[in-house]
Amino acid sequence: MAEHLLNPRREHAPTPRPVDWMESHAPVPYPDALAVMDDRVETIASGEASECVWLLEHPPLYTAGTSAKASELLDEGRFPVYRTGRGGRFTYHGPGQRVAYVMLDLSRRGRDVRTYVAALETWLIAALARLGAAGERREGAVGIFVGGAKIASIGVRVRRWVSLHGVSLNVDPDLEHFSGIIPCGLDDVKVTSLAALGGETDMGKVDQALHSAFAEIFG
Repeated sequence: MAEHLLNPRREHAPTPRPVDWMESHAPVPYPDALAVMDDRVETIASGEASECVWLLEHPPLYTAGTSAKASELLDEGRFPVYRTGRGGRFTYHGPGQRVAYVMLDLSRRGRDVRTYVAALETWLIAALARLGAAGERREGAVGIFVGGAKIASIGVRVRRWVSLHGVSLNVDPDLEHFSGIIPCGLDDVKVTSLAALGGETDMGKVDQALHSAFAEIFG
């Protein structure tokens, strides 16, 4: 299973340093987040810093992954658009959405990107279960769905076998903001949130669920 492959503990291997958790309370501009991630990934790759999960929100914006098509941006002037090196297509980030940037040393965790993405999905499903929502995968799509609607997205990049970017979970964002794009290229899928499902919207409790589920999946 993915969680076992990504747990870095091995018999006779040194115990790895704990994963650092960072949290930003004010929305973080996207270019600033990229700069922080770039710096941290270099220090992780060189052995100077621990792995890291960074929980934050962004101001309203769209990002385009490496597979994004121009036709999937429906309202170009609505919010800033950032072209990024992560996998995937267009997505929205904004207040009320919890973004988790996950910077893990995959050279110690199996060097298997597909297994890593599957583990991120398992993590989100486990966190949603703690929040009272039944998340599930959908065949042929990356991300997590509840009742056929997408509630969480995944987009990753790997540099020097350290992961960048990560996941976004819709807690209580303005779902109408997704109408400016075809989210993740899925024009037949609605977007939902914990708030729309009548679920937990306290960001502290969401963070707690993400933290405990992460320990279960990634060690």
